[in-house]
Amino acid sequence: MQRAQIGIIGGSGLYDMAGVTDREEVKVATPFGDPSGPYLLGTLRGKRVAFLARHGAGHRLTPSELNFRANIYGLKTLGVEYILSASAVGSLKEEYKPADILIPDQFFDRTKGRPSTFFGRGLVGHVAFAHPFCRILSRIACDSGTNAGATIHQGGTYVCMEGPQFSTLAESKLYRSWGMDVIGMTNLQEAKLAREAEICYTTIALVTDYDCWHPDHDSVTVEMIIATLNKNSATAQRIIAGAVEQLPYERTCECATALKYALITRPDVVPEAIKKDLAPIIGKYIS
Repeated sequence: MQRAQIGIIGGSGLYDMAGVTDREEVKVATPFGDPSGPYLLGTLRGKRVAFLARHGAGHRLTPSELNFRANIYGLKTLGVEYILSASAVGSLKEEYKPADILIPDQFFDRTKGRPSTFFGRGLVGHVAFAHPFCRILSRIACDSGTNAGATIHQGGTYVCMEGPQFSTLAESKLYRSWGMDVIGMTNLQEAKLAREAEICYTTIALVTDYDCWHPDHDSVTVEMIIATLNKNSATAQRIIAGAVEQLPYERTCECATALKYALITRPDVVPEAIKKDLAPIIGKYIS
């Protein structure tokens, strides 16, 4: 199977990045079902990358329908060690304007019962998640954003809500009172599973509009949001390309050894089926 060190999750528009050569579609089967679609492998700035359209071709999957485990597992089996995730968010603060970009450093979970772990069924693992984003990868993404001329903000809390409906006004005001920064529907489970898979992960949060707390929110049209999203997508492409170029081949962060002390179950009682299914993730610790 083809290999790629860097995974890129986002809209299908990211597939059209200039400079991506040697393109090849690869389908990956996983013990957790099908990913959102085939992975597009290619070469970008001299490095092998794997793209995945988060919501599938034509944006046909809601956030709650995403098979997060299959998506991350598939990237792991392709050899991915870094994930750059681009996603649209609403702003909860006046200073984060539409078309700005934020590289968050924290999450707040408002989802409901989404599968967000590879463990269970006879194997218990507890990874550290106090700092959910890779510090090195996030810094590289932020530096690349600055070099790309983006209005970029480093640090902040991403509220991950269930959706697919947007917030009520009461909820939006509550998140602001808590000091939250942006709100979206997809990235928390990706980050949790990436950490379990010992993959570095960061989010490039693309601000499309203010959440409903803002007095001008009701005057925002779908056309305005799409125009901002298209502008953001072009900026995200430049940021991702720059980050890919800067990524080190050897990792020195904690993400690379996240499972070292996390697996609690005695190896001799772990079911053989689980060992087989999770071999790409736990193989170096439990065989």
